[in-house]
Amino acid sequence: FHGPMTLCVCPLQWDPMITTLPGLYLLSVGVVKPAAWLLGWTGSVVCSVGMLRFINLLFSAGNFYLLYLLLFKIHQKNKAVSGFQRILSALTLAMFPTLYFFTFLYYTDPGSVFFTLFSYLMCLYGNHKTSALLGFCGFMFRQTNIVWTVFCAGNVVAEKLNEAWKIELQKKRDEKISSRKGSFSDLTRVLKFLVEYLLSPKNLVTVTALTWPYIILVSLFFVFVFVNGGIVVGDRSSHEACLHFPQLFYFLSFTVFFSFPHLLTPSKIRKFLLSLRKHPVQYSLITVISLFLIWKFTYVHKYLLADNRHYTFYVWRKVFQRHELVKYLLVPFYIFAGWSFADTLKSKSIFWILMYFVCLLAVTVPQKLLEFRYFIVPFLIYRLNIPYLSLYRQLLELAFYILVNAVTFYLFLNRTFQWENSDEVQRFMW
Repeated sequence: FHGPMTLCVCPLQWDPMITTLPGLYLLSVGVVKPAAWLLGWTGSVVCSVGMLRFINLLFSAGNFYLLYLLLFKIHQKNKAVSGFQRILSALTLAMFPTLYFFTFLYYTDPGSVFFTLFSYLMCLYGNHKTSALLGFCGFMFRQTNIVWTVFCAGNVVAEKLNEAWKIELQKKRDEKISSRKGSFSDLTRVLKFLVEYLLSPKNLVTVTALTWPYIILVSLFFVFVFVNGGIVVGDRSSHEACLHFPQLFYFLSFTVFFSFPHLLTPSKIRKFLLSLRKHPVQYSLITVISLFLIWKFTYVHKYLLADNRHYTFYVWRKVFQRHELVKYLLVPFYIFAGWSFADTLKSKSIFWILMYFVCLLAVTVPQKLLEFRYFIVPFLIYRLNIPYLSLYRQLLELAFYILVNAVTFYLFLNRTFQWENSDEVQRFMW
């Protein structure tokens, strides 16, 4: 299987339906051409589908190693985690179905994830100029990756804020930060501190000095948007930005599905019900807001209704189109998913959580199309930052991913079909 993207490197032509920048194609030329020159390959070998797909196999191997390094760096203080568990976790995430499937096709996703993860790793090690450069490479694969450049800068800012917040609490002889994530009043206090900190000229100078490489890259992004007339290149009519708030609910559901050993456990359900009983007013308010967002901001892209090659088509038809009320009846599950999602991140600082949540909104909400590939990077960032599970649950997660991959590849290879208005063979895929 290959779409129009496969044809762009060799015949020097550009399909106007492509909406991403040519990072994948430039890198493909940079790898394949020197290899052809060194090994004496002919044009037919260089420009073969197999050779182009081989680029993503390289990215996939790189992603596995980067995931291992990130897990080691993020959880380095957890001495109870064995080397085997780190390798197992890295292997599981490298086999994450929505990403793993595209390892064997010529799509931008493996390369996009590679440069984003590499940028994040360099940020964690304090190599911010290198991180920003890798962020630029990620942007060349997919424009929305600029959000993860902001995320890397936000990591730096969150660390400084956390240090200042600890000093603030120590001065007032207050409780630990981790105990101050439970109520709206605590959140209001944190937001007030955040505004005061960032309005201080001294603090602004400090933060700018630390994050200037990211600031330059984000500034260049805004120049690109101004000159290009938007973030999308190519087919803009099918990729219009909108405030599609239910995308956040879809992402949370997607995350619960693929992280059920972490999020869907009896103990978590009991803990959620206890929280529900303790804070009925807060949950009632969240329910009302969620219902309103679904009512006023649900969009259905024409591709979602027409393209029966993808999981999203069947999810929408089998679930959401059953009845007009289904999208509202799912709100209790969305609230549980959101609570469970946040509960697994409680080991992170409140400023990190706020920063990640802002980036999550920025990368999901403007998308009109429900497309699971858009969830890959935010999902991986989330999974990298939550605590390790027991070995049994890790193996369960890996087995589940292998099963989903096996089913998807079987359908792709063996369940082909044709559309009435096309002679091409169609295949089921993510």
